[in-house]
Amino acid sequence: MSVAAFLAELRSRDMEVWADGDQLRCNAPAGALTPEVREHLRQRKHDILEFLRSAETLARQQRAIVPLQPRGSGVPVFAVPGHSGDVFCYRALVDHLGHDQPFFGLQPPGVDGQAEPLARIEDLAAYFADQIRAFHGDSGPMVIAGYCAGGTIAFELARQLAERGASIAFVALFAGPYPHWYRSLPQLRERVRYVGGQVRHHLRELGSRSFAEGRRYVREHLRFRATRQEQSRSAVPDAVLIARHKVEAVTLAAVRTYEPQYFAGRLCLFVPNPKWLRSRNLTKRWRGVAGNVEVYGGPGCEGDALLLEPAAGTVADQFASRVLLS
Repeated sequence: MSVAAFLAELRSRDMEVWADGDQLRCNAPAGALTPEVREHLRQRKHDILEFLRSAETLARQQRAIVPLQPRGSGVPVFAVPGHSGDVFCYRALVDHLGHDQPFFGLQPPGVDGQAEPLARIEDLAAYFADQIRAFHGDSGPMVIAGYCAGGTIAFELARQLAERGASIAFVALFAGPYPHWYRSLPQLRERVRYVGGQVRHHLRELGSRSFAEGRRYVREHLRFRATRQEQSRSAVPDAVLIARHKVEAVTLAAVRTYEPQYFAGRLCLFVPNPKWLRSRNLTKRWRGVAGNVEVYGGPGCEGDALLLEPAAGTVADQFASRVLLS
């Protein structure tokens, strides 16, 4: 286990380790500082002190790598969240994968409001690659994952890590469309499709009601929309939401202009429903830029629900079976 991973595990147990000159100090809850942990700290004192003294590396690592499940003997997973930068989108999946599957979220700059978001996919991937190399070192293979728009970042991240000599077991894209899907024309088609679906839904509802009930249905729907708009206008600005919205906008703009280069490794696509298999922008284009593409059929949900219950359990089973083959 690398020094960074060991310290991340200690943090998950509410144990704090810091350098005091040439000494190593530790603050831990009662019973947490076991003889085994003491011996580990003693044996690795020099390496830990060297790591802690690299203040810049440590500060950047703490912003980027979030230990969602740091323990376990499995191949570690480093996962890019969706365009909002919220690494906790993986919480249900991590719960299903269990305590033997190390799983780390990758938080992009800007989510905490302390830095500006990176405006190019290549730069964001390089930022994460530096974090992972400092954290994981050369201690074996890893899985790179990405959700939704984060799938594009994960793809470029894996490509850059492989170029640096890292061992990538495979890349997992959870409802990760090819980046061209985020461009103007495909998004307009999606919007038209969505609005058409809403219109058909309301027509069905009106068709099943009497004239008076239909008028009541329309009034209630309009009242609901007006209430939501009023709440939105009167809401007090939230600094966290403002920072997150900025990350969303910058990330999506970066994805739209990104052109994937060839990645010789394995790409596993976890799709939410059968229609993804028929879409050129959702699965077929990936086959042209990866050495080997595997597709895992979805649990029959929409893309934004793939990592939520109850779909997360199905995805976890599919993902775990792929990890065991690595």
